Amino acid sequence: MTQPAIFFEEVNERQGVFHRRAILLGAFAGLGIGALGARLAYLQLLETQRYEKLATSNQFNFKLAPAPRGVIVDRNGAILAANRPNFRLMVARDKDVDPEATLKTLANYVPLDDARQRRLLRDINSAPKRAPVSVMEDMSWEQFSAISVRSPELPGVTADMGEVRVYPHGGAFAHVIGYVAKVNKEDIDKTPNPEPIMLHPGFRIGKQGVEKALDLQLRGRPGAKKVEVDANGREVRHDEAGDIPPVPGEEVQLTLDVDIQNRALEVFGEESGGAVMMDCRTGDILCMTSAPSFDANRFVRGLTGAEYRALAGYERKPLLDKCLSGLYPPGSTFKTMTALAILAAGISPEERVGCGGGMQFGGRFFHCHKRGGHGSQNLHEAIKNSCDTYFYAMSLRVGPDRIAQAARAFGLGQTFDIGIPGQKKGTVPDQAWKKRYFSKNKAMQPWWPGENLSYAIGQGYLQVNCLQLAVMTARLANADYKALNPRLIKSVGGKEWPRGSDVPDLPFPREHVDRVRAGMAAVTDQSQGGTAWRTSQLGLGDILMAGKTGTAQVRNYDKGGSRGKGGTWSLRDHGLFVAFAPLDAPRYALAVIVQHGMGGSTAAAPRAREIMRTALLKDPELVSRIQKPLPMPEIEPDLELDTVPDTPVMAPQNTPTPTAGPAPPRRDGGPT
Repeated sequence: MTQPAIFFEEVNERQGVFHRRAILLGAFAGLGIGALGARLAYLQLLETQRYEKLATSNQFNFKLAPAPRGVIVDRNGAILAANRPNFRLMVARDKDVDPEATLKTLANYVPLDDARQRRLLRDINSAPKRAPVSVMEDMSWEQFSAISVRSPELPGVTADMGEVRVYPHGGAFAHVIGYVAKVNKEDIDKTPNPEPIMLHPGFRIGKQGVEKALDLQLRGRPGAKKVEVDANGREVRHDEAGDIPPVPGEEVQLTLDVDIQNRALEVFGEESGGAVMMDCRTGDILCMTSAPSFDANRFVRGLTGAEYRALAGYERKPLLDKCLSGLYPPGSTFKTMTALAILAAGISPEERVGCGGGMQFGGRFFHCHKRGGHGSQNLHEAIKNSCDTYFYAMSLRVGPDRIAQAARAFGLGQTFDIGIPGQKKGTVPDQAWKKRYFSKNKAMQPWWPGENLSYAIGQGYLQVNCLQLAVMTARLANADYKALNPRLIKSVGGKEWPRGSDVPDLPFPREHVDRVRAGMAAVTDQSQGGTAWRTSQLGLGDILMAGKTGTAQVRNYDKGGSRGKGGTWSLRDHGLFVAFAPLDAPRYALAVIVQHGMGGSTAAAPRAREIMRTALLKDPELVSRIQKPLPMPEIEPDLELDTVPDTPVMAPQNTPTPTAGPAPPRRDGGPT
């Protein structure tokens, strides 16, 4: 029987396969372990700092904190805008927070009406998650305490202390300084790369005036608070040692004077208008007041819709800056420019024009403000008496282009780099301007001779603002005959801004400017009987003021109508007055516009006098001049005594001698 054959594979061959597979698997495992070890070494040795920061960020967060906003001061260091602490209430949206229910609960402790709750609810729902939204500023201590003790029951609610902008002088500087307010969507959209701090509920942005123009310098650099958070990102505690301190904003110093500014707003009372005062030597603006004004502190806290509508709808426009944005006909104050144009045309200042109460031209009678007329007038007398007829007649010989040239040389129709926005250029017309203005109406493009008459007395197409009138007056009064520029911002962060006196000379002969100055001096001179001498006397000794009155019509009176104060306010004439003082060495130039104030001599000049007095009485040199002792009276020498006696000589006593009869009656009519 045949035995089955059993064949076995080679043992060494099987072992070789096993070894190869083991080595291959071992190599793969070694590579994996090596890569893992290398990765661990890389992470633990080379990336230590990075992952330490990531691990710390899971435990700690940095909350941005706005920097203290830079203060704004006047020329003497008085605070115009600063910061103060305030208690504020904030609500953040989170998964465990019902904003609507939270607001209703908070309404039990702070005043939140239904309309405000609906508005806040929209803000909270549109804000990023856990981003706090300001619910209330300036809480009282009682309100703050009531919220704080209930904070465990109010998830998402935070009551803490922040800073709020404060304006100590209320409305006196509101138009110049402006105000700050919360950042809105439009502010973020306007900014190319908005900073994260702009989303902070305590951050405020400048909205007007200096606050807006120098917002970046005033902001400073934000800091951060280091806080420990839980797994849900909620704050557990504050780690003060890890805080990053903010850098405060820069200090801004203005050229304004707080006393003059406050006095200017005070003298306007309920009237509407503007006043601008400049230093005739440097161009510094000492006062720029627009009346009526508004309290900027109310805008910081936030106005209700009804409050804003009340301000915006008031006919005297408290929100309008009447110094920069308000445009008015300059009236007879513009005759100073027409006078310069007359002199520049080569017309003798002694040439006379007869004034019989007006002038007939082109089938129309142009009235002078004095119905009976001024009689024969030369240039000096025409400025002193503000004779319209003289300037009517001379304007036909001068033409509009020369008048416009003089006006522009003295700052009218221009904007100035004073550091804040809002200026309106106004209109100083000439023949070329009229062609451009009526480009679509060829029939209206020629400059008609009759338009010269209105132009010469500051009416017609002419429109200026109060700042321009102040610049015009300061250039007229400047002792060096410089084309002064106004300066409002004195320094930012301790660095002084350019002075307004670093400018070229005026393009007019000095004797021409001197003649206009002499005419303005006569306007306020009692001995010469100028148009404003009764209401412009300073009462400061030998310190006198020169000026020019103006009354600007706002409508045509050919068809009748009252020009008095009994008429509709918006249809009354404007009152204007420009002045400089002291007369012998000018230091301060001033322009005052009283909107619908009826008369420069009655409405504007008295207010200008009070503002000018405040400035003069703050000047130490002028005060010493006012307070200097009177000279000793001259004593005639006694011709009988040529030597001093050794002993005093007593004067004889005048003993009354009794007389018979009744005593003479008293002059005051009292009992004798």
